Amino acid sequence: MGLLARWADWRRRRTLAHRAIPDGLWLDTLAQFPFLARRSLEELQRLREMATLFLARKEFSGAGGLVVTDAIAVAIAAQACLPVLELGLSCYDGFVGIVVHPDAVAAPRTVTDEDGIVHEYVEELAGEAVDGGPLMLAWRDVADAGATAAWGYNVVVHEFVHVLDRHAARAGLEPEGGLERWSRRLADAHARFAARIEAGEEDTFLDPYGAESVQEFLPVAAEAFFVAPEELRRAEPEVYELLAAFFRQRPGGGVDRRPPLRRSRRRHAARQTRATPG
Repeated sequence: MGLLARWADWRRRRTLAHRAIPDGLWLDTLAQFPFLARRSLEELQRLREMATLFLARKEFSGAGGLVVTDAIAVAIAAQACLPVLELGLSCYDGFVGIVVHPDAVAAPRTVTDEDGIVHEYVEELAGEAVDGGPLMLAWRDVADAGATAAWGYNVVVHEFVHVLDRHAARAGLEPEGGLERWSRRLADAHARFAARIEAGEEDTFLDPYGAESVQEFLPVAAEAFFVAPEELRRAEPEVYELLAAFFRQRPGGGVDRRPPLRRSRRRHAARQTRATPG
């Protein structure tokens, strides 16, 4: 082991020893978000350690009067680490800052159409991930994640998978058969899903928002994969297998097997809803 590797290992062990998430706070987090608690004991131990290291590497700030408490930070860290549990925290090295708002944020947007006409509109954001950060989250949606898991909705997973997706090649992610082949299969799955939505199918477990683009299809599907995996496997078995290959996980053991709840309209409205340009 080289000098840098020994130093990194020492720093990791020191962080885990001196900045570990307290037992009570961790148990409260698992109680608030049951989809976390359904993991094996070994996975939960690794998730707790990874969340501890995540907290040491990221900088949280509150906006709109929100004070980021330890409970808020741990809730976000635990959910953010789910997608990289088998891939490693280095997948998130491209940014540091995380800004937490009390509720969804109305963001002004300007677009120019193909005729050169400028349109201004307001986009409601429950989360946003931009290259280099900071990553933005609405605490109301984060806090409600235990209840909205039945819809396959999770804003933390959604935004952090955006980060992971943008840096998959750089992070050295290689699903079986290679990333290029896997990406083609994902694009095909998205095309089939988008065609169903275009044809008027409404009763889909995956949020129709995923039909907008492949770049949105992956995070939307990943939300369901991590918080309602058995429901996703029943509704979209091919998509489940694609994500299992990408994330190197097969969640679903011990998950509640009741039929999924019908989606609330708020589920789509709460995420990055695009207003019609006018």
